[in-house]
Amino acid sequence: MEPGVEPIRVLIADDHPVVRRGMGALLASLDGVQVVGEVADGAAAVREAQLSRPDVVVMDLQMPVLDGVAATRRLAAAVPETAVLVLTMFEDDEAVFAAMRAGARGYLLKGAEQEQILAAIRSVVAGQVVIGPGVAARLLNHLVDPPRPEPAFPDLTPREREILDLIAQGRNNATIATQLQLAPKTVGNHISAIFAKLRVATRAEAVVRARDGGLGRESAAGPGAAGRFNE
Repeated sequence: MEPGVEPIRVLIADDHPVVRRGMGALLASLDGVQVVGEVADGAAAVREAQLSRPDVVVMDLQMPVLDGVAATRRLAAAVPETAVLVLTMFEDDEAVFAAMRAGARGYLLKGAEQEQILAAIRSVVAGQVVIGPGVAARLLNHLVDPPRPEPAFPDLTPREREILDLIAQGRNNATIATQLQLAPKTVGNHISAIFAKLRVATRAEAVVRARDGGLGRESAAGPGAAGRFNE
């Protein structure tokens, strides 16, 4: 380290003793880094960060007492000058988004090279955002081609969802049968299956569930709809 340059002060938060100690030894061996503490849960990370005011908290996500996302959120409020670098085994999209929304400035996977970790620590201290290569590629794919939302009531077949939508619009069985060119008995069988899957006992309950799920809005407020719920 160059004379007169203060080391980057790092706090490590990980509930696995072997990982925590190994990470501490690794970081302590790096030029320009000083490990100021090691803690085993998120609540302890928040307490220790408030006491020691590190430049960076290297944070695992899955920890007892308080998980890494919740701890990151508290750190962002309590010690905003401290950067959080997530270092975890978890690479699913939701974990990445949750950590970044909570205020993390970096996200690396365990197993990253020593040079990557040091570069990430320096970058987050400088105010930059760091995403590991593998995570970044998947994050970019997510932004370019975001996953399509699940359809409402995935347990229902397309036909059952279509009938539920018409029920929520206030249509009676005869009208539904005519519109879909089905036998009235077939419509009744579908409705029985819908009620069983939604775990409702009445048509009115089915309408409420359907509208909460975004169905039946085309003519839900149409005149007389409420009066046709039990037909």
